[in-house]
Amino acid sequence: MKKAIIIGASTGIGRGMARVLTDNGYIVGITGRRIHLLEELKNENPEQYIIKAFDVKDINNNATKLSELVEELGGLDLIILNAGTGPYNYDLDFEVEKVTIETDVIGFTFIADWAFRYFKKQSYGHLVGITSIAGLRGNRVSPSYSGSKAFEIKYLEGLRQKAKKEDLHMHVTDIRPGYVDTSMTKGESGIFWLASVEKASKQIYGAIKAKKRIVYVTKRWAIIAFIIKLLPGFIYERL
Repeated sequence: MKKAIIIGASTGIGRGMARVLTDNGYIVGITGRRIHLLEELKNENPEQYIIKAFDVKDINNNATKLSELVEELGGLDLIILNAGTGPYNYDLDFEVEKVTIETDVIGFTFIADWAFRYFKKQSYGHLVGITSIAGLRGNRVSPSYSGSKAFEIKYLEGLRQKAKKEDLHMHVTDIRPGYVDTSMTKGESGIFWLASVEKASKQIYGAIKAKKRIVYVTKRWAIIAFIIKLLPGFIYERL
């Protein structure tokens, strides 16, 4: 059986991916801060889940936690970096921005680097980052979120180039969701092209199987991405 780790499996896309992977024969290490949510998920399929509760911001201890989890899994073929945050911050409260950066930039980078080194040492592996279409342009309601997702997109591109240059049998996939029905979209009405977690998770799994480089979820968000990237700055700034 293949082994995977999902960073941020408590809710949303991470939880959905955990179910899809176990349905397809994976043993899955599930991580998150809220252990009771991880235990709820494990109870659905006790034989195929292993829990390791930790916060991605805790960079002083996460290498140890990850190594322990890999040992319990008996190896690692795939890691999905899904943990993230990015609440609206109209008043630019620095504490809000700080938490987003610590999670989506520092925590993301620490685990991505750990995974890259691990896969390089074992000569194979698949690193998947859940970024966002929000990373394509700045966003006035959550500048740190769009900025951190832009960082993740470019960082994954750098790791992909590094793997290619070093001739490693390693795949790096950038998943860029549009709107998905998770806690981050709760309370919003009339959301454009809102996808269910189940639909998004199935499309992400398809991209992983195909070892895609960059994928928009759902697929039609590729159209929006194309338009967003073409918009001149003076028009975008008025939106």
